[in-house]
Amino acid sequence: MLSLHSYLILSAILFSIGAIGVLIRRNAIVIFMCVELMLNSVNLTFIAFSKYLGNMDGQIFVFFVMTVAAAEAAVGLALMIAFYKNRESIDVEDLNLMKW
Repeated sequence: MLSLHSYLILSAILFSIGAIGVLIRRNAIVIFMCVELMLNSVNLTFIAFSKYLGNMDGQIFVFFVMTVAAAEAAVGLALMIAFYKNRESIDVEDLNLMKW
């Protein structure tokens, strides 16, 4: 059985990969995937602490985070499809062109 530290280290690594991806990538879809990776690393932390402390609060909070993440992904992908239809690109540098 893995210890709490192992889960926390894995979560920190996943969060770091997601944060680096958000900062250096220009494709909006990849940025959304990196944000999802960061949310899932936080979920892993909640689950690890929930198991370590022996209560269900972390697992319930993860359920809500996953619900919000699904809604965020649906809205974000819909916006990207609409943006792609207008500009034929999903590069985040082109998003500045959406200003009035």
